[in-house]
Amino acid sequence: IFGAAVLEDLEAVTEHLAAAGLPTPRLVRTVTGERGTVAADGRLWRALTFLPGWTVDRMVGPEMAREAGALVARFHRAVADLDHEFRFVRSGVHDTAAHLGRLEVAAAGDGPDAAKALAARILDAARGLEPLGDLPRRVTHGDLKISNVLFHDGGTAVALLDLDTLGRQPLPVELGDAWRSWCNPLGEDVVDTRFDLAIFTAAVDGYASGAPALGRDEEDALVLGVMTITTELAARFCVDAFEDRYFGWDPARFASRRAHNLVRAEGQLTLAGAVAAARAAAEA
Repeated sequence: IFGAAVLEDLEAVTEHLAAAGLPTPRLVRTVTGERGTVAADGRLWRALTFLPGWTVDRMVGPEMAREAGALVARFHRAVADLDHEFRFVRSGVHDTAAHLGRLEVAAAGDGPDAAKALAARILDAARGLEPLGDLPRRVTHGDLKISNVLFHDGGTAVALLDLDTLGRQPLPVELGDAWRSWCNPLGEDVVDTRFDLAIFTAAVDGYASGAPALGRDEEDALVLGVMTITTELAARFCVDAFEDRYFGWDPARFASRRAHNLVRAEGQLTLAGAVAAARAAAEA
């Protein structure tokens, strides 16, 4: 679903990771030396080398979080000196203000009463959110949900998968997205989400074991990054409810796309509140 530019970025980053001694899927070039090939269906296809291991859809405990955190730290440290201008840029993917603006516009128009009421709550919560500030933009993975971490038998985290989202962004955004996913063991498709402080503590401990040197402003924004991303996702999912749009709708569990998105939005808003309630302990 992406253009050929993403393969240039993937190859540059994975070559750098391999040179640093980190296991990573590698791009397999075609017999004519191309990074990918356009098939008869008009879409770009590519092949990657296989790495043995297993993945999970939800974090199962602090030890797994510690392992995943340590792997992400190794990844960030390995790419800290990468000199590469990314060809594929996901414009506005974590532009929180823009997502909130879209929600405001949607809520001002026509839409279900339930979506309007939820939108008002999300926008109210967002008003109390401090800005992350002007932080360094580092090379990041871009989608650190736990299913993108490859584990070996024994539980060792060995490699990051799904390398189509590589780019530069602030680390509190990268880690905020990871930790809001890892530290909510109940998943995105429920209203009663929760923030597991024990999992968060282990994830931070693992990350600290090998992280690149961070500025104080980056460290101070890490928990705020979790709060920001959860609020942003609540807004995005609520907009999807207004627009009746969601490619991953589960018709076996939800009566409509709107119903599924309203649950996802409510769940992220609940999670944002849980992180805010635990903020002092999480920052400590």
